[in-house]
Amino acid sequence: MGNLVAIVGRPNVGKSTLFNRLTESRQAIVNEREGTTRDRQYGKVEWGGQEFSIVDTGGWVVNSDDIFEGEIRKQVAIALEEADVILFLVDVMNGVTDLDDEVAAILRRAKKPVILVANKTDNTNLSFSVAEFYSLGLGDPVPVSAISGSGTGDLLDLVVSKFPEGTSEILEEDIPKIAVVGRPNVGKSSIINAFIGEDRNIVTDIAGTTRDSIYTKYDKFGFNFYLVDTAGIRRKKKVSEDLEYYSVVRSIRAIENSDVCVLMIDAQKGIENQDLSIFSMIQRNNKGLVLVVNKWDLAVDKSQKAIDFFINAIRNRLAPFTDFPLVFASALTKQRIFKVMEAAQRVYDNRNRKVPTSKLNEEMLPLIEAYPPPSMKGKYIKIKYVTQLPNTRIPSFVFFANLPQYVKDPYKRFLENKIRERWDFCGTPINIFIRQK
Repeated sequence: MGNLVAIVGRPNVGKSTLFNRLTESRQAIVNEREGTTRDRQYGKVEWGGQEFSIVDTGGWVVNSDDIFEGEIRKQVAIALEEADVILFLVDVMNGVTDLDDEVAAILRRAKKPVILVANKTDNTNLSFSVAEFYSLGLGDPVPVSAISGSGTGDLLDLVVSKFPEGTSEILEEDIPKIAVVGRPNVGKSSIINAFIGEDRNIVTDIAGTTRDSIYTKYDKFGFNFYLVDTAGIRRKKKVSEDLEYYSVVRSIRAIENSDVCVLMIDAQKGIENQDLSIFSMIQRNNKGLVLVVNKWDLAVDKSQKAIDFFINAIRNRLAPFTDFPLVFASALTKQRIFKVMEAAQRVYDNRNRKVPTSKLNEEMLPLIEAYPPPSMKGKYIKIKYVTQLPNTRIPSFVFFANLPQYVKDPYKRFLENKIRERWDFCGTPINIFIRQK
């Protein structure tokens, strides 16, 4: 189960700098896709063999420049609700402020591990000032400098040591795990209820051990999969539900624990920025995607022309990744609900599709010969052989070339598009690697 770390604190203490510092360490490893918008608020960190997600709660607050006590309270509330470990950031230059005291008062009652981080400790003289933060009653402050990165290694060691001992749920591995995600009020719960229908008895809930991530087993009409319950459908404590930006935080766990994400958007509103945030999380986690335009029954113009216009608009917003199923549905009237399931199943199968090496070479090499990579510095690049890597999370292809360093992204996209034209990888991301032969 992915662990989630949240950074809280008043404005201007350096939350986003710390966030960037912690997530950057991983950039060398992560294949940052060109075209995925890098959310400033959500990233992944790898440390000591553990991978976890980190969220800068301030990034979602609408007016983060005003020191809005209410806003900070909301951040803290959501962090308490969703995160496994909370980093409470304070600023050594300013010392303890009233707002810090207020936040500390809430965090002292927390049942979750809280780490007090004293930022901007850039020199030895300042490290003496760290002591005043003991007054917050949250244990030893950890001195760091987010700008220079000093102290962040010790901080990460501490974070990893605080994760709950997770016991994993007993799931059959080889059936798809599908998560329904999207903004609030877009019809997620209605579509899940439409899937499951009234006869709830065919649904088996596996009580989630760590944090009720509930996988609901679904098997009827020839389908067999787990629905990952986005926390929030069966939420115990309602955290002020009007906070739209928090629904993104809610989606993180569901996305990370699934194979295929069904992203729902509202036919009347089209794609909004928050949909793009969720979309880029799905991409960054390399998950399969089915896009559902819900509430289609309410659309005024249902002509083919309107549908085509909608499809083009959506694919343009989400480019360069455009090869995914799009279903116009209505959870209310159950129109095309099965189409959604079929699409999800197809995307899952595509994620696991293996193309025989002989077929790959037979189809791809003549193409490459006809359209070779552009020569660089007067050198010709030759691609001699291609194969699909075994046992990868998403389909990954290796092309062996004499000068791999000269093959640039546009040509890799060309290769990816040609593979997609010939084999069905609809809905799943693909990795293209160029290696020395």
